[in-house]
Amino acid sequence: MTERPDRQLVESAQRGDGDSFTELCGRYYPAMVAIAHSIIGDRHLAEDAAQQAFAVAAIKLPELRCSDSFASWLGVICRNSANDIGRKQQRICDVDKLSKLPARQDDSPDTEAVREAVAGLTPEAREVIYLRYYDGLPYERISKALGISEQAINGRLRRAKEKIAEYLKQNGFGEDQL
Repeated sequence: MTERPDRQLVESAQRGDGDSFTELCGRYYPAMVAIAHSIIGDRHLAEDAAQQAFAVAAIKLPELRCSDSFASWLGVICRNSANDIGRKQQRICDVDKLSKLPARQDDSPDTEAVREAVAGLTPEAREVIYLRYYDGLPYERISKALGISEQAINGRLRRAKEKIAEYLKQNGFGEDQL
């Protein structure tokens, strides 16, 4: 069975077809969680932000004029939700959650160094790293979610990997470890 195009799903959802909106949610949920995770740094809060973004999108869907831009429109809503949650979390915890990825008890020093390298990237670079490597999304889905070309994604990923490698080299990792 072939996947129905976003445009068709959006137009059906705008006419009140809940199943079409549910299909869009399933299609873009992983990407929205990855976008939010790249901003907040906490997977559970990222899931909350993604769900909040879908709730806002459901309400505002009739306002969307270009059904082909659903994914990038949703990405903007998700970034706003993630930033709001991040600010609230920062006030609650008095910790800068937006610039530090969470460490896990089973993390090795190597894993922690990579986390620190990723945390030091620009928000745009962090987004593509999360979407591609943390959630394993294909370039096509990332392109739709971010509203940029696949070539731009390739360039961002290449530059981000170069920055990560540079950070790791500066922190004592040899060429054979990269």
